[in-house]
Amino acid sequence: MKRYDDIIIGFGKGGKTLAGALAGSGRRVALIEQSAQMYGGTCINVACIPSKSLEHSARMSAAQGGSFADRAARYAQAIAKKRRLTAALRQKNLAKLQSAGVEVILGRAAFTGPQTLSVALPDGGIQQLQGGHIFINTGAQPNLPAIPGLKESRYTYTSQTLMELDALPAELVIIGGGYIGLEFASYYQNFGARVTVVQNTGDFMPREDAEVAAAVRQSLQDRGVQLLFGAQVQRVEDGPDAATVYLQQAGERRALSAQAVLVAVGRHPNTEGLGCERAGVALTDRGAVQVDEQLRTTAPGVWAMGDVAGGLQFTYISLDDSRIVKSQLLGDGGRTTQNRGAVPYSVFLDPPMARVGLTEQEAKDRGLSVQVARLPVAAIPKAQVLDQTTGLFKVVIEAASGRILGAHLFGAEAHELINIFKLAIDIGVPYTVLRDNIYTHPTMAEGIGDLLAAVR
Repeated sequence: MKRYDDIIIGFGKGGKTLAGALAGSGRRVALIEQSAQMYGGTCINVACIPSKSLEHSARMSAAQGGSFADRAARYAQAIAKKRRLTAALRQKNLAKLQSAGVEVILGRAAFTGPQTLSVALPDGGIQQLQGGHIFINTGAQPNLPAIPGLKESRYTYTSQTLMELDALPAELVIIGGGYIGLEFASYYQNFGARVTVVQNTGDFMPREDAEVAAAVRQSLQDRGVQLLFGAQVQRVEDGPDAATVYLQQAGERRALSAQAVLVAVGRHPNTEGLGCERAGVALTDRGAVQVDEQLRTTAPGVWAMGDVAGGLQFTYISLDDSRIVKSQLLGDGGRTTQNRGAVPYSVFLDPPMARVGLTEQEAKDRGLSVQVARLPVAAIPKAQVLDQTTGLFKVVIEAASGRILGAHLFGAEAHELINIFKLAIDIGVPYTVLRDNIYTHPTMAEGIGDLLAAVR
């Protein structure tokens, strides 16, 4: 049985970052990954990086216009570009860990005891490992609902597999109106597909600020995305050249043709087959690894990081998880999930939407007296320069203190600007600091000054 100081299961952002840090401190470290196509983790292979590569290519394609054949050709080029990018990043990530002294083992790991693992190797062999510390970083995978014919259809895709489709579908039906579904709706509409989003509830972005959500909805509809709310998918049937998605909405039955059906109804943690029970690692009701604020599991010497730990499913959360664990092993142990500050996020639509902190309604529900600032993106000179004038910026401020409680940005460069508000919230400065800051011109950032000058 091979022995290591530390063993990481999964090549995700948190796992690879922690592995490099621990190996750099002189520890003997192994990292186990079950697929050579996932070196580097979910983000660079099947999520953030490839999807944002497609988002950029789609936006460029929309600007060029042309026939469906023209756009389909550019889509094929974008897929090829995406594959080159992910292949290069996989190799870079593998080389980086190996050069740091991490032993990367290709195989599927399962616990055999509290500190021991069995690894099924590609050649059929079994390797037994023991680790002083073990870190679970196995990520999550897309859900597939029990809709008759959906799983069996050759036209069914997840957010991971759709990006491997070589030919642009003329018609794309997306089951699920959450963030992932809306992002893909935006990409493929820009590429030239006819996109329909089917959402089983009547709400659109229910967790977002109502005004901003309304602006996003209007923008998607103006671009041609069809949004069907309160629609229940009944079944999916394959034909010779397309699938038919049968649904019911407001008592009316409908049938939608699609060369591709994207299922985007959430993700679930990858714990199946991991043998957590043999290590004394408890799972939550949702199947995630149960952790405390320091990401320790119920088994001594075992931690969990990233999506598998049941928190927010962002790669930068996985990165911060590695800092929390590293703080315990190599630092003062002070960093926890409770003190990492406000967490921003972005939805990469065209234009993007980004948020950090409370909505106006959430603040009022907490009994806070608030002031609000709004600014149409069209009022920002740089937006006019970019010819990207769609959108609305909104900030929520505590009236008594002037502290920023939340920022909700829908417009050009929102995904960049939101980080400024995250920092302002974390350090607790009054909104006037950002209002009176000196910004370069012409930039989208200077819109922050104009936005906060409109506080009422």
